[in-house]
Amino acid sequence: MASKRSPLVRQRGKKYAEKKALVKKPLYPIGEAVELMMNLSTSTFDATAEVHIRINADTTQADQLVRTTVSLPHGIGKSVRVAAFVTDDKIAEAKEAGADVIGNEDLIKDVAEGKLNFDVAVAMPRLMKDLGKVAKILGQKGLMPSPKAGTVTDSIGKTIAELKKGRIECRMDKQGIIHAVFGKVSFGAKKLEENLATVIQAVKEAQPSGIKSEYIRSIAICPSMGPSVKVQL
Repeated sequence: MASKRSPLVRQRGKKYAEKKALVKKPLYPIGEAVELMMNLSTSTFDATAEVHIRINADTTQADQLVRTTVSLPHGIGKSVRVAAFVTDDKIAEAKEAGADVIGNEDLIKDVAEGKLNFDVAVAMPRLMKDLGKVAKILGQKGLMPSPKAGTVTDSIGKTIAELKKGRIECRMDKQGIIHAVFGKVSFGAKKLEENLATVIQAVKEAQPSGIKSEYIRSIAICPSMGPSVKVQL
């Protein structure tokens, strides 16, 4: 009796196999890797370029956790909706910087009612106590402002402007892998390579004090739908 094929196997058909066959080497220099990745998408839409960085870390140790932010020179190719939790005197500054949703008590009330029409949130330090009322709601969606992510700040205008232009957070998951996006395939090789190099450099500079030996184990890039390419360290 034939064994059942998993859903993952069924999804990876002939087109995926054809793209996978283009990856002929185990490792590629960054420029070649980006050029190849642009031809690996199996989708008909403009694919997102993803990078997955495996860190040699014990994720149970606080001094080995990696978390940093990076402003990509060419953005990520996606409009980011920013919510700003600010005092009344900062509303005009937040609006001018491009925030999509702005407020304090009224915005907190909207969140409590499940209105989460934004992708990232920034907050002034003095409002963090009030945000405690909706911390669970925001936390479950990964939207809670954090000092480590640079989203708890008094420099509201500057932070919002950076987020709108393409500032991203690089944060290691429980498996010790950083997953991030660095643009769209339509950006072209030069812009994608510059964005990717910026991400890698930021991660290198964020090496925790607790990791004394090998830091980055591997770097793989791929389109949102398609096989991956490993980048030579």
